[in-house]
This record gives sequence, structure tokens and C-alpha cells, in this order.
Amino acid sequence: MIAGLSLAARNLLRNRRRSLATLLALAIGTASILLFGGYRANIEYSMHTAYVRDGGHLQIQHRDYFLYGSGNPIAYGIEGYQEIMTAVASDPVLRNMVVIVSPVLQFGGIASNHLADVSRTVQVVGRIGEAVNRMRTWNQFRLPLPPAPFALEGAADNAALVGAGVARVLRLCQPLGVDDCPHPVEEGAETGGVDLPTDIAALASDAAGGTPGSSPGSTRVDLLASGSGGAPNVVAMDVIEVERQGFKEVDEVYVLTQLPLAQRLVYGRGDPKVTSLQVQLNRSEQIEPARQRLEELLAARGADQRLVVRNFRELNPFFVQTVEMFGTIFSFIFALIAAIVLFTVGNTMSTAVMERTVEIGTVRAIGVRRRGIQRLFVLEGLMLGVAGAAFGALFALVASGTFNSLGLTWLPPGSGVRLPLQLVVWGEIGTITLTVVGLASVAALSAWWPARRASRLVIVDALRHA
Repeated sequence: MIAGLSLAARNLLRNRRRSLATLLALAIGTASILLFGGYRANIEYSMHTAYVRDGGHLQIQHRDYFLYGSGNPIAYGIEGYQEIMTAVASDPVLRNMVVIVSPVLQFGGIASNHLADVSRTVQVVGRIGEAVNRMRTWNQFRLPLPPAPFALEGAADNAALVGAGVARVLRLCQPLGVDDCPHPVEEGAETGGVDLPTDIAALASDAAGGTPGSSPGSTRVDLLASGSGGAPNVVAMDVIEVERQGFKEVDEVYVLTQLPLAQRLVYGRGDPKVTSLQVQLNRSEQIEPARQRLEELLAARGADQRLVVRNFRELNPFFVQTVEMFGTIFSFIFALIAAIVLFTVGNTMSTAVMERTVEIGTVRAIGVRRRGIQRLFVLEGLMLGVAGAAFGALFALVASGTFNSLGLTWLPPGSGVRLPLQLVVWGEIGTITLTVVGLASVAALSAWWPARRASRLVIVDALRHA
């Protein structure tokens, strides 16, 4: 075997220019695959981290809340959720896996700003500020994603956060200092006529019910919702900050309050409930064992409420679809480059067979079998594939490290903030191994057909070949 490899290497060096061109083609193809794979991994890990920070790895919910909860979330509230949280925290199995359990109450309501005479339907989420800030520090993949501070921790009991769309509709952009928040065009502003005098414009503004300029420092918003008994209830909130969401549809309805305020609005003086318990783990690999243990606990404590444990992938199909889409694109690019490698190496080996026809006839005449000729050319293709793929992998590692040091950022779909643009190649042992082995195998396979043709040459014809 060693003698065969040595002979194959010497044959490749006989035409250095052609062998180098083929090797560079393999290296460029390998580097392209790995760099795109690094981009795909960055997207997957960034989205994975974002979803786990926001909603945890697992969520305990009523069995029907995921499918029907948007119609009447209050009907699927979890009773005695504090006891479940205590049981999870004290369980000897879950104790080493669970980082935190965060209760959440989610329901619909109507937010209004009477100073601007505007209102809109919103989706209210009640959470505990301390728990949210702790969840936002999760970073298993060690990405350069600093946790965004959650403003409700330590804030007043009636403090609230809203999406940028809610702030725009409720005329809160000016008092909150929100950038990129256009004011509505007043009637007559686009007629092209002469501007109104200041005093008349002020009277018109007052008659219209007040504009953001009528009370520039006010961020008071009234929130109306239906209580658990069916009667409407209202609370006053002070909006302290805007949190931009990744999707406009969410940004237009997002209102986040302190959990006690949300519970008081919905349940009044009754027993408070939540619609879900978010469970964040140390590592994503612990999802299945933690889920099984949680189901055992719920069977013992919450069987009467028909509670279930749902995976964050199940709750966020957009994440799964995005990962699958980029996985399909990666496979398509791999197939295209593999086809290029197939024809490149095949053309190189076919040319080598033509040039060495007399040599093939000579070694066949002295007793080398057909299998030996075939093995020789396949080894040459395999050596080209291994060397080119290895060089390409090394180049991809260096290039990704250089690119990551530039500190570039981008705004991906579904994100309200700019994220670091990284090429995650270092540490992706599986992707690197699969790419190198795959392209090396393609190179060896592409050399097989020319090798087979060389081994079947008639000795007499090969010897008199000019």
C-alpha cells in the first residue's frame, strides 16, 4: 500500500501544473462549502440562543393552550403554579439541569392613550423582570451576543414595555424618545397650501383630541381586559421603554408588564394563575431527559389540569423551518460543488490515462494485473481529493477567523436588534469531517471510470500507441 501511494504521488508530480490546478479547484470548493456552512451555523445558533433566552427550552402548559389558547387564554390558566415551580427546583434530577423556571401570563386587551385619543388591541405578556434578565444570560454556543437588559427588573409595579408599533400608534414615540417613528400627517398637511398661523394650528390640534406635542412627558396608558369572571377591568400603566420586535405583526401588538399587574388585571382578588411556565436548562442536550422528568412530576401533581411539556422547537415552527431551509441550501451547494469536483478530477485523470498509454501497456506486459492499474489511478484521484479538501478546510478556518475579527453586524429576519455576523467554522468538527471525506470520496469516485478504462487497454494496442 505504501509503495502504491509513493508511486501515485510521483505520478501526480510529473505534471505539476495540472495537478496544482485540480488541487486548487478542490480547495476552493471545500472552502466555499465550509464558509457557507459557517454562515448557516451562525444563523442556527443565533436563533437557537434567541428563542431559548426568550422562552426557555421547555414550557409547561395546559394541553390545549398551544392550539386554542389564543381565543381564550384565561381558560387555560395553571393553578398552583408556585407549587410546581418549587417541586421543579427541589427535584434531585432536575436540580442539576434547570437554570430557572419563569412564570408567564399572556392574554389580549385594549391599550389606550386618552391624551392622544387613540387606542388599539394588544397582546399583553406578564413576566418577572429578575427571571427574564437571568434567562437572557444563557449562551451555550458562546456567541458574541451580549444580553439585552430587561428594563422591568426593579421598576415600579405599574411599569410596562411596548413594541415600537404600539408606541407609534399610541403616540408615545416623542415622550419615549423613539427614533425612526414618523408622526401621522395631519389633515391638510399635503394640500400644498399656505401653512396655518401658529395660534390657529394650536386650536386645530386641541380640537383633534391632542397630539403628542400636547403632553410631551406623558407615557401613561390605560389597559383594558376581560377578567376571569367575564367583567372588564382596567389598570393604568407607565410605559418606560420600547422593545423592538423582529416582526412588524408582533411589534404592533406587544405589551409587556410586571406579572403581578397582569394577574391583578385578569384575576382581581382571586387566585392568580399563569398561562405557561418557561423552563430554561443548562444545555440544549438536556431537553429530552428534562422533559421526561417534568412529565413524571406533572403526572403526580398536575394530572387534574391536563398539563403537558412542550419543546421550544414545537412552539416555534419558524425556527425549525428556517434551519431546514438553510440545511437544504447547504445540501444543494454541496451537490453543485461535488459535481464540479467530479468532472474536474475525471478530466484530469482521463488526460493522464491518454498521456501514459504506452506506460500502461508496458507495466501490463511485465505482469501488472488490471486491478493494479485501476488501483493506481484511483489512488491518484484520492490523493488529489484528500490534499485539496484538507487545504480548503485549513483556508476556511483561517478565513473565518479573519472575517470574524472584523466585528461585522447584520439585522436578520425576526430580530429587532443588529447581531454579530460570524462564520462558525471553528469547532464544527462534524461539518468539516463530512465535507473533507465527502469531496475526497467524490474525487476518488471520479477517478474510477478513467482508471477502469486504463485497466482494460489491450496490451499490444497500448504499446504501439504514438
